[in-house]
Amino acid sequence: MDKVCAHSRAQRGLILLALLLMMVLAGFGSLVGAEVWATTMQREREEQLLFVGDEYRRAITSYFQMSPTPVKVFPRSLDDLISDDRFPTPVQHLRRLYPDPITDSADWGLVKDGGAIIGVHSLSDASPLKKAGFPSRYKDFEVAKSYDQWLFVFKSQTPTPRLVRPKP
Repeated sequence: MDKVCAHSRAQRGLILLALLLMMVLAGFGSLVGAEVWATTMQREREEQLLFVGDEYRRAITSYFQMSPTPVKVFPRSLDDLISDDRFPTPVQHLRRLYPDPITDSADWGLVKDGGAIIGVHSLSDASPLKKAGFPSRYKDFEVAKSYDQWLFVFKSQTPTPRLVRPKP
């Protein structure tokens, strides 16, 4: 009888050990799944930031290029992109003010020249996952250490003149 009880206890111990091992593996699997999900979500937010940031850059470019006076000007606030009242009928350069996909906030960092807005950037100091494969206008993003270094800025279509020195 003692042999039967000892054998039964050993089986129960093995079953408990197997259950414990299964719980540890399930927990590990859940952690890996959560990490994969978090990485996927961050990549989606990065793609959204690239899209929204470019929309702001395009709207600022449109605002500047459509200036009704000979002197071209930039917007003073992001609201100017939604309702440009420099015309008899207000012009919309942007449908609405988009939130920053990384911070999920309506607040953006503004790149200014004097009091005029020439670009936007995220206020997040988190490190981006994406390090390559940017459009040529955003090649600088490849060396950015954080999202707040991804600057979506107006760039003139006019090439910058280069100084050419005569050969001696």
